[in-house]
Amino acid sequence: MRRAGYAVAAGACAAGAARLAYSAMSRRPPGGQKAWSRTNHRGEPVTLLEGPAVAAGALAGVLAQAAQAGLAAAGSPGSPGWRRAAAIGLGGAGAAAFGAYDDLAGSGDRRGFRGHLGALRQGEVTTGAVKLGGIGITGVVSAALAGGSPVDVILNAALVAGGANLLNLFDLRPGRALKVAAVSGALLGAAGQDSVAGPLGAGLALLPEDLGERAMLGDAGANALGAMLGASAAGLSRPARIALLAGIAGLTAASEKVSFTKVIARTPSLNRLDMLGRRPAPPAPQPPAPQPPLVTIPAQRPEPAG
Repeated sequence: MRRAGYAVAAGACAAGAARLAYSAMSRRPPGGQKAWSRTNHRGEPVTLLEGPAVAAGALAGVLAQAAQAGLAAAGSPGSPGWRRAAAIGLGGAGAAAFGAYDDLAGSGDRRGFRGHLGALRQGEVTTGAVKLGGIGITGVVSAALAGGSPVDVILNAALVAGGANLLNLFDLRPGRALKVAAVSGALLGAAGQDSVAGPLGAGLALLPEDLGERAMLGDAGANALGAMLGASAAGLSRPARIALLAGIAGLTAASEKVSFTKVIARTPSLNRLDMLGRRPAPPAPQPPAPQPPLVTIPAQRPEPAG
């Protein structure tokens, strides 16, 4: 019961911190408003400031939860609880930093593993490739900090990096990535991983901004949430983590071949969940009404005189 109370308090702390960070950054955007402005699927302007705000709130929640547990158990900063919190926080902070770099410096010309690896083969280092490499290294450091056998470190590092990348693939429509994060976090929480409280609280706090199409997670927010959820899964059994990693790898590979948006649109249950809370989809353009055929009336010849 005490752990549940800590989780609720951490979620509330994360939500408050995320709202506060979003409000502060919206008033004074780092680097100016233009740097964070993008165009969404409707062609309307949205801000990417939601991403750094969610990451900041999630980090605050994770640290608050660790502090509560540490004070109650008189744990030192080197205790397992603190190490796990530090691992989750490091994974989220690193993913947010590399994601923000791609948000601000990337061109978007290359997408997915195939696009970035293809660019590398041609001697071009894209911002996306830097991000993928940076998040991979962050995952290794985060997993090493959490501890465990070499096999566990490899598994946990892959979960951090894979989770960061996969959640970003869903950030294509309003609220979609946050809904995926909420469902994933709820499942992890049900499995006893209460460290998801911070990321969940921060994400849900800014869900109205996302659904209202005023803001979006961007790489900074989606990568950070995905990495922190992946790091939170480190407490699962090894078979469960292997199964989870296989699912992440399978979905990531599938994204190179199929469009998640098209699959969701033609699956009624997924489409209803995807549209929940969103503005109605724009009406499909109607084909022009058929025009009646033109009838050409030949000019009458003048009658001959006589």
